[in-house]
Amino acid sequence: MQNIKLTLQYDGTRYLGWKRPEKDHNDRTVSYKIENVLEKVTGTPVTLFSGVRTEPGVHARNLTVNFLTESQLTPAEFKTVLNQYLPQDIAVLDAVSTPERFRADLNAREITYEYAMDLSPIYDLFHKNYRGRLTDLLSDSLFDLPPEQTAELPNILLMETAAHSLLGTHDFKHFSSIRKKKGTEKEIKTITFVTEESTLYIRMTANDFLYQMAPFILGTLLDIGIGKRPVECINAILEGKEKPSASCDTKGLILYDIVY
Repeated sequence: MQNIKLTLQYDGTRYLGWKRPEKDHNDRTVSYKIENVLEKVTGTPVTLFSGVRTEPGVHARNLTVNFLTESQLTPAEFKTVLNQYLPQDIAVLDAVSTPERFRADLNAREITYEYAMDLSPIYDLFHKNYRGRLTDLLSDSLFDLPPEQTAELPNILLMETAAHSLLGTHDFKHFSSIRKKKGTEKEIKTITFVTEESTLYIRMTANDFLYQMAPFILGTLLDIGIGKRPVECINAILEGKEKPSASCDTKGLILYDIVY
């Protein structure tokens, strides 16, 4: 029995996330595409264990997955055949043998997401699939702002202040669409904000993320940044007194890295 670890990269634009129930358009997920190829080349069904279940539209720069197989194909041969038959928006960067006890979904120590938002009034068309848009966020707001105020948005200082309340270990069940009684405490280690030219990058690292936790947190921070919500809403959401903002535009969100 081999335990094969894959490092993946994909454009999540046309997928309904990493995995969904079989009755719910599972054939439009990233895991389905990969498992389908693996079943054809090994002759038996294959189950992938993933470090993260990315949400619909979210991209991955460096996702680790693994699977068990009795196939005699080498890791290098798996890498070759997968890249040959997978859609062009999914790539296998690496394939190696790993100890049988390794599970990508259980052994991660740190997971990092990065969100990119275009701040310019004229959108860069060459980045349209990989950037959120400040102009879209403002147009979706329930209020109108004068141009002189819009030019100063988003307010990074307010977002950094709000992000400070998220650092450390908290119960993040109210920042997730999954309702469960256990396993909802996570530790956010860092949240950073960097502006390069006309793009804002928000990078967030935690020991783990609940499903939709990253999009909900980012959506809430962005609403704070444009003045739609107060900084104090973070604690109110953690306590279950308020709901998080709508998910950020997932085309700007990428699973950046996983550390084991």
